[in-house]
Amino acid sequence: MLKLFKEFKPFTILIIIIIGLLLFQASMELALPDYMSNIVNVGIQQNGIEDIVPKVIRAGELEKIKMFLNEDERNLLDSSYRLINKEDLTEREYKDFVKKYPLLAKEELYILNTKAKEDIEKMNSFLGKPMLIIWGIENGTFQGIAAKNKGKNPFISLSEGTDLFILLKNLPKDQFDAMKGEIDEQFKNLPETMINQSATNYIKSEYETIGINMEKAQSNYILYTGGIMLFIALLSMTASISVGFISARVSASLGRNLRDKVFRKVTAFSNSEFDDFSTASLITRSTNDIQQVQMFSMLMLRMVFYAPILGVGGIIRALRTNTSMAWIVAVGVMSILTLVIVIFSIAMPRFKKLQKLVDRVNLVMRESLNGLMVIRAFNTQRFEEKKFDNANNDLTKTNLFVSRIMTTMMPTMMLIMNGIMLLIIWVGAHEIDKGAIQVGDMMAFMQYTMQIIMSFFMLSMVSIILPRASVSAGRIAEVLNKELTIKESENIKEFNKDIKGLLEFNNVSFKYPGAEECVLKDISFTARPGETTAFIGSTGSGKSTLINLIPRFYDVTGGEILLDGINIRDIKLHDLRERIGYVPQKGVLFTGTIESNLKYGKNSDVSDEDILKAIEISQAKEFIDEKDKGILSEISQEGTNVSGGQRQRLSIARALIKQPEIFIFDDSFSALDFKTDAALRKAMSEELNNRTLLIVAQRINTIMNAENIIVLDEGRIVGMGTHKELLRNCDVYRQIALSQLSEEELAI
Repeated sequence: MLKLFKEFKPFTILIIIIIGLLLFQASMELALPDYMSNIVNVGIQQNGIEDIVPKVIRAGELEKIKMFLNEDERNLLDSSYRLINKEDLTEREYKDFVKKYPLLAKEELYILNTKAKEDIEKMNSFLGKPMLIIWGIENGTFQGIAAKNKGKNPFISLSEGTDLFILLKNLPKDQFDAMKGEIDEQFKNLPETMINQSATNYIKSEYETIGINMEKAQSNYILYTGGIMLFIALLSMTASISVGFISARVSASLGRNLRDKVFRKVTAFSNSEFDDFSTASLITRSTNDIQQVQMFSMLMLRMVFYAPILGVGGIIRALRTNTSMAWIVAVGVMSILTLVIVIFSIAMPRFKKLQKLVDRVNLVMRESLNGLMVIRAFNTQRFEEKKFDNANNDLTKTNLFVSRIMTTMMPTMMLIMNGIMLLIIWVGAHEIDKGAIQVGDMMAFMQYTMQIIMSFFMLSMVSIILPRASVSAGRIAEVLNKELTIKESENIKEFNKDIKGLLEFNNVSFKYPGAEECVLKDISFTARPGETTAFIGSTGSGKSTLINLIPRFYDVTGGEILLDGINIRDIKLHDLRERIGYVPQKGVLFTGTIESNLKYGKNSDVSDEDILKAIEISQAKEFIDEKDKGILSEISQEGTNVSGGQRQRLSIARALIKQPEIFIFDDSFSALDFKTDAALRKAMSEELNNRTLLIVAQRINTIMNAENIIVLDEGRIVGMGTHKELLRNCDVYRQIALSQLSEEELAI
């Protein structure tokens, strides 16, 4: 996939937006367990009381608390609370406070008069023990002290009705400090969390005494916190939908761009590059491979970026919640990593093989469809079926193997996740029993651990298609990075306006890439405007290869080809091919209408007169007029709904409409009958008398009137001249002529 990362450059801004949204989504997701923990710890266990610094307290109770504090702590408490009574309040303030705190009508109250977090945190650190002591004294024992310590309660021997706090206040300092030290000793083994949680019972009792409805307060806290969780979940959902929308847009655009680049690259291929890639493989790379990359890019933007953010954030939050169970997270992560690495190492080689097998199936299918008539003629349907079955079975077996490997991943992942959850509950229960954590903390830790494991789970989901996408990306990169053998020159030259259609071959030699011997050797000739230059020779003599050098389907390996006095390598490919009308050996038509095919070479500024003239010259008028819709008649894929001769005539008409300087006919009359061939050549000689005509032919009748006939044999010119001259001077030409015509016909 690294080979294609540069293709994401146009989407940099969108990717940055996606990452920002994913950070926002992850922060929302990671905030939820904390709120859930607060609902359990504060909303349920602590009756909605968030901390042990009371918002309001009776004056007498505050004095009791001060008895167990040092001077600095008492000073902080005095500065943080404000005494309220009827005398010091306005009538409106008094009514508001009485409505909120009904006990104010009977006695003075202290209300919290600071919002400084630092002061509140300090008071949280020292108010728990005094409150628990007071709660214990008032209830006959200390809340949270084990049964074995109850015998040490210093107040058990006092008579009923004794005000213990008046007694404590009047105790000598040394005796009070000794008693306080003994009480502190009993709290020594109690965790601070347990002390603070137990102290909330005192605050709840105090609030109820003051007249606060604690059931309503508890419900309000749970509903408020739940509302925040719902709002956060909605924000997370919005971010997730936005990420999905943008990532789908990016991945679809990436697929579009890749298809466009692959198509443009392939259309720039010369025949040499096509030798390295089969047609079936190029189709697979343009469709299936790009689809794999597109799917992976969408998952990457949605999961690969999100998973590390969620995982790292989950680890930080989990460790902040409880460090004693951090090893459980490590166990879960290592288990999943081991599973992914093992499965990845097994599946990767098969994924590489899979894409090649898809190519093979496409190749066999394409060959069978293209050669269906031949298959039926030779009655080899069974052989082709067996060949396809072999390719299909190989693909099926590999797919099944990969699917079975990947199928084991999900159940194993779920087993690991459930095992980790049970481990957290087991260890967490012991930690709760010790008082080290609260139930809500364990639940939050469990959720954070699941989020961490889920992040690795998401990465493993991506890893399922990563091997195949990686192979596909490599195959696409092979096409995009393929170096072209036919390149534009750095020193482009302009055409001489005084010369049009003069073509010269000067000592041209050519051999195919990787071949040892040349297929063309020392070819030299000149084709002039207004003349017909014909090429003839036995099969494999190099006729079509020579013709293919002119539009630079291949580049010469020796010598040079000049057009209007300029080396064709120094001419822009577009300008060069714009001056050439090429009619291939096999007439190629495109899906559309007869009209669209005729206008293919010169789509703009084509008049109806030009089209009609080209149809008449190419001898196509008769069969076009026979069709119901004329030139608007449909042409099927590859022109299969017209005959071979009709395809050739339409191809010739298409080249004629282009009105180039040079016409190249590569054995383009082979499918025509003699009558049509003769009529076509006669019409061309009349209408194209100022153009350069190059004709490759197998039939003597087609070329015998040419001004210059070039005879090729084993890649060399063995004869050049007119028909009569070659009959006298060239044995190869004479043998070809005699094989087609009698002595009498040749004499005539």
